[in-house]
Order: sequence, then structure tokens, then C-alpha cells
Amino acid sequence: KSLEHQRIFCLIGEPVNLEWFNPQGERIVSSQRVALHTGEDSSRLTIYNAEVEDAGIYRCQATDAQGQTQEATMVLEMYQKLTFRNVRSPQEFRHDEAAEVVCDVIASPAPAVTWFYQKGFRSMEITEEHYSRFQVLPNNNLQIHKVTKADEGVYRCEARVEARGEIDFVDIEVVVNVPPVLSVLQQSFNATADYQESVTFTCITSGSPNPEVTWHRKGQQLERSEQYVLNTMEAGRSTLTIRNIIQGDGGDYTCRATNKAGAEERELFLKVFVQPHITQLRNVTAVEGSAAMISCVAEGEPLPEISWRRASDGQSFADGDKSQDGRVDVRGRHGKSMLTISGVKLTDLGRFDCEALSRIGGHQKSMFLDIEYMPKFQTNQTIFYSWEGNPVNISCDVKSNPPATMLWRRERLTISAEGTANTRIHTTDGKSLLEVTPVSDRDFGRYNCTARNNIGVKYQEFILAQADVPSNPYSVRLSAVSQRIATVTFMKPDSHGGVPIGHYLVNYKEVGSQDWRDVKSHGVQTIVLLTGLEPNTTYEVRVAAVNGKGQGEFSHTESFQTLPIREPSPPAVHGQRGMGKTYRLGLVKQDDGGMPIVEYIVKYKTDKEEQWMTKLVSGQHDFALLQPLQWNMRYEVEITARNVKGLSEPTFYQFFMPQKPDIIDSLFSGLGLGPVVGLGLVGFLLVLVVVDVSCYFLRQCGLLMCITRKLCSKKTTTSGKSKEMEEGKAAYLGDGSKDPIVEMRTEEERITNHDGSPVHEPNETTPLTEPEKLPLKEENGKETLKPDMIEIKVHSDNSIHTKRDDSKA
Repeated sequence: KSLEHQRIFCLIGEPVNLEWFNPQGERIVSSQRVALHTGEDSSRLTIYNAEVEDAGIYRCQATDAQGQTQEATMVLEMYQKLTFRNVRSPQEFRHDEAAEVVCDVIASPAPAVTWFYQKGFRSMEITEEHYSRFQVLPNNNLQIHKVTKADEGVYRCEARVEARGEIDFVDIEVVVNVPPVLSVLQQSFNATADYQESVTFTCITSGSPNPEVTWHRKGQQLERSEQYVLNTMEAGRSTLTIRNIIQGDGGDYTCRATNKAGAEERELFLKVFVQPHITQLRNVTAVEGSAAMISCVAEGEPLPEISWRRASDGQSFADGDKSQDGRVDVRGRHGKSMLTISGVKLTDLGRFDCEALSRIGGHQKSMFLDIEYMPKFQTNQTIFYSWEGNPVNISCDVKSNPPATMLWRRERLTISAEGTANTRIHTTDGKSLLEVTPVSDRDFGRYNCTARNNIGVKYQEFILAQADVPSNPYSVRLSAVSQRIATVTFMKPDSHGGVPIGHYLVNYKEVGSQDWRDVKSHGVQTIVLLTGLEPNTTYEVRVAAVNGKGQGEFSHTESFQTLPIREPSPPAVHGQRGMGKTYRLGLVKQDDGGMPIVEYIVKYKTDKEEQWMTKLVSGQHDFALLQPLQWNMRYEVEITARNVKGLSEPTFYQFFMPQKPDIIDSLFSGLGLGPVVGLGLVGFLLVLVVVDVSCYFLRQCGLLMCITRKLCSKKTTTSGKSKEMEEGKAAYLGDGSKDPIVEMRTEEERITNHDGSPVHEPNETTPLTEPEKLPLKEENGKETLKPDMIEIKVHSDNSIHTKRDDSKA
């Protein structure tokens, strides 16, 4: 501290002038802090609130009347206590730099300064021997070379003035600030626009103090919004979520971390893929023969490739492609494609599809190419026929785009839309009908149809000529003549008279008769069938054509004779094996010789036999059933048709009967799966019934026994039960009788020998011999039933014989 004040005295004899000079050699003048008190022979200098800076050598100079001067010097010494001036705490430093911890302490005399490092409750003196990176500077400050985070803590600056035994200290907190270190988990991201997708960027930071993280894009700091979600989930981790990504969200994003020691940033990239989208495609209208240019513009990321497809034929065109005729050319770049059609034709009319395709998707749109063209007449018929009083429609069919207006002219005079007395006009889209009803020869002649649209004008002339009846057919021929049928063929007439032929009229009659009979053709067919003719009769035939105006002249008359009645032609035969030992012969009637077939005579035998067996079948039937036949035999068959005139030539046929099938196969050969399953279930139920009845009689148990006991619970006598058991046995054993088998045959299917005598055939099935009642045997006081084993044999005559087996079942 400075002294409150100091007094300095200067005494001299009879001076004229006394002056004081400070240690700097400057003359001292009285001021608020410095006071001069001068008397006749003395002067006093008073320094109030003396400070250390006031110490030094002061001079007192006296001047007498002769100008002589004398001076005296005095030394002023100041003693100051220990003082720490403006020592800050904490003091902050940047990591890895040379840190100078400031401890500004003053004292007079100068103090000795010692530095300590406070670690917990311990205090360690810092010496250069122990701490190579630490150094106490001449100004008493502590320098730390390449300071690290480990150097953080409290440092004590202690000052001593040994002469006075004075000591003081100050604690200084040293803080080491570490610049931000920033890393990203993923630097590049991909997303697809317009799919409500989201992407999250993550930055991981470290540093001291904890860095503040901000996100930037295009130089602007991003703020929290519906699109941007900023979140610091934990210390050192910050995220930016971009929601509902659109195409404009693609690009660079910056994560910036900042603290007192510095700042660091990282770039992150968002690649936004955009589905291809066609933004421009319009319908095009072109004039036939000109060029049509169709443009398709698409956008997307990555930029899509554009191709074309013609819907009429399915042909596709890509960039650089040309059609085979060279008229279609495609050029494109940077998402735009131009399809050019030179020399547009009507076949180019229709839909064209533009498809934009990239690796993430595609988009397709269609346009319609409309072709405008001048009217084109579609009618090839330019000559129409009619007659007086018969209305006729003259049709003018026009195809044009845009639609054409049509006018009718007659001898350079326009026929009004309302028509005239004998003309009327009926107009529909692309078609105009002129209805003319000729009343005189003046109405026949030339008519003109004029079609006009904004592309051009077209004319077509029509001729209305007088119609006539057709000329006569020629080359009348008769074919396929039989006893009652004949086919008439002829050639069409050379002229139909201007009106289409409606049908042909065929006249025929017997020679010598005056009555012609008429037969109309089916439409305009030139073949007519005559039926209902008499055998062995001569007929005359002629043909005329008929059109709308009337019937034309008849052709030349032709004669023909029907065939006389004769024997029928041999029938056609096809065979099919029947069920069991039967065979079915299909009979197809051929030419019956003019009279109905009375019957078919079917003769058959095996190839090892000499004697024929004969079967007569009515002529109205179309099959013959042969039975019974022998297994594993080849049969020869002769079939003859008979009418009232006689017999036809025989038709020969052979077939083979297979080997005898297994009995199970024979029983079920004609049944389907359903009936076989049903028979199996029935058999199973019958077995259950037999077992239950056996249990009832032999063991007095089973379902039947339970039912009997319940129904007859009131009966207590033993005789009653015995009677019921006997009745049950009788019902089970039966009397073995069986209804006889009755075999019936139709008259047409009777079988005779070669001489006509009937053949006695063995029956298909012979009833079993009457079975004997099965014996009952007493065993252990109970009645038991042991039926004999029965063997069934089927002989070649299809009869069934039984053989009793002596062994017990």
C-alpha cells in the first residue's frame, strides 16, 4: 500500500527562491496530492497518499539574490505489502497450446512466488524437475507447454516477503477447452420423393465444453419445423430428420459443432430419387401426307429413358430407332423425346404410348394421333337398277375427317334436302341415301354426289339404269339319280337383269303329263334336290331365275329316268363289346334299292365251328346284340339286308372275345365307383347283421339280444324265451326257396339254326340248388351254428353249381 503522506524538509539561510524536483527531474508544483509549504528560510514538501511510484531521489534547490544556487537531495524509500492485482479465476486455455497462468503480485521488496497444484486435499509444489512442461516465468506467471485436459484443476500462486515474514496466496482454476471433434455415422443417404419417406442424419461430437450443434443448408441455419425435426438424444449425439421428402430436398447438408475452443463441420449428402413422371404429352392432329411431330417430356431422378409404342401394331421405338419404311424417326435427349412421322397415312391413326423408365420405376401416358383427310368414297357400286314405280336407294358412303357435307345433283341441278315428288334424301354420319322412285324414262340416268370438308372436295357419279328380268340358266344337269331322288345342277344366268336374283324355280313333271311341279332353291344355290319321285319313271325338268322384277325365261328342258327297284346295298357294320358274354353290332343302312329294309339277317360262328347261328333284326333297328358268346374265341359274322325285292350282298365282319374275366371283375365290370362302394357298404352291414344274429343265438349277447330283452322284459318264463329263439333261428336259416329266372326275347332277336329251327341257348344264370338247413350242435350247453363251406363254380355254359365241403368252417 502507498503511505498516507510523506513530509520532506529543506532548510537554507536567506534564500531568495526555493524549488523542489521529483525523481524524474521535473519541478514539483503544488497539487491536490502534493503540497509545498515555503517559509523565509525553509520549504516543506508534503505528498499525500504516497505510492510506490513516489519513491526516489528528491532535490531541493535554493537560489540567493546574486543568483547562486545550492541544492540538497533526499532519498524517499516506500515499503509495499503483498498485493495480487486483477488475478482472474478461472483462466481458460485452448487444448495443445502454451498456456500462461497469470499471477500478478506486487510487494516491496519484491516477493518470491511459488506455484502449487491442488489435487483433492493434497497440494503439490510445481518444480521444473518434476514437471518438465511447467515453467515459472520471470514475471511470476506459470507457463504450461501444450496444455491438455489432464492439466485442468486448481493452481495456487503463493507470494512471500521474507524480510517482513509476509505471505499470501490466490487459487486459480485452470480450464482447458478442447475444440470440437465431429463424426458422422453415414455421409450419403438415398430416398425416393413423394412417398412420405423420411431420412435421419446423425452427428456425433466431442469437445470441452460440450459443443453446440447446428444444421445448415445452402448457407442457412435450419430451424425446427414440420419438415425438419432437430433432436439431441444424448450428450454428443445430434440428429436431423427430414420428413415427407420431395425432390427439392436433395443436396448437401452441413452439421456444425461449435464451442469456445473452435468449430468443426461435416458435409452430408441426400440423394433424392424421383419416380419418372411424364409432364408433357398432348394429342396431335395432322393432315394426311404431312408430317406429325409428337413430343414427350418426362422428369425424374435419375433422368428416365423414353420409348414409344404404337398401339395399332405393338411396334416399339426407342431413341435413334426408325421404322422399316423410314417414315417414323425418334430423337431424344435430357428427358425429352420427339417422334416424327413423315408422310402421314391413315394407318398411322390411333394411340401412341410414351413410357418413361428408370431403374426405380416407370410412368406411361398415351396420346391420340388424329389424321385429317379429304373425303374418300367407300362405295364401289356406281350402277343401280330399278324400274318404273320401284323405289331404289342410291348410297353415297363417304369417309372423311373432319366430317364432310354431301350434296346430290341431277343434270347440274342440286337436289334439295327436302327432295322432290319422286326423290328423297336420307343423311346419316358419313352416308347419304338418295331414294328415287322412277315414274318415267327421264328419271333414269346420271346422279352426282359431292362431298366437301375443309381439306378438299370429291365427286362421284352414279347411274340409275332400267332393270330387267334375269336371263335363263343353262347347263342343266341331273346327278345322283336313284329310285326316288334326283339332284339338279345348273349354271347361273349370264345376266341378272340389274337386280339381284332372289332364288331359282325348278319345274319337273312326268313325260306325257301336263302338270308341272315347282321346287324353289335355297337362296341362290344352283343345286336343287328332287324327292318323292316314282321308280323307273321318265321326268322332264327346267329351271328359271327370279329377281325383284320377276321371273326370267326357263332353260332348255332336260329329261331323266329314275332307277327301277332293286335289292338293297350291303349295310355298313361297326362293333362294340357289350357286358359279359355279349357283343353289339352297329348297323348303318346304305342304299335301300328304292324300298324300305325289311330286316337284317345276321349269321355268326366261331372260327373253329362249321355251323352258323342266325339272328334276325328288324330293318327299323340300327344294332344287333349277339349273346351268349364263348370266351377267348374269334367270331366271323355275315350281315345281309333284305327288302321286298330281295337280299343284298353280305357284309363280312370279325371280332374277338377276350379271356374269361375274374368273377369279381365280371360282377363289377359294368359298375362305376359309386355303385361298387355302395355294394361294399351293404355287404359290410350284412356281415354285421349275421354276426349279431349269431351272437344272439349262440352267446345270448349282441344288439339283437339287448333289444329282445327290453321288449320282452315282462316275460319271465323259460318256455317263452325258447320259443322266441326258435323263431329267430327259423328266420335266419330260411327254406332256401328262390324265384325262377324268366328270360324274354323280342321277335326280332330270335335265334335259329341254319335250317331255321330254333336254337336252345343256356340261360345266363341258373338258380342255386335249394340249400340244406345248417345243422345245429350242442356245445357246452349252448346251441352253436357251424354252416358248411359252399364252393361256387361258374361253367362255360354260364350255369352255377354248388359243391358242399365236408370240412367245417
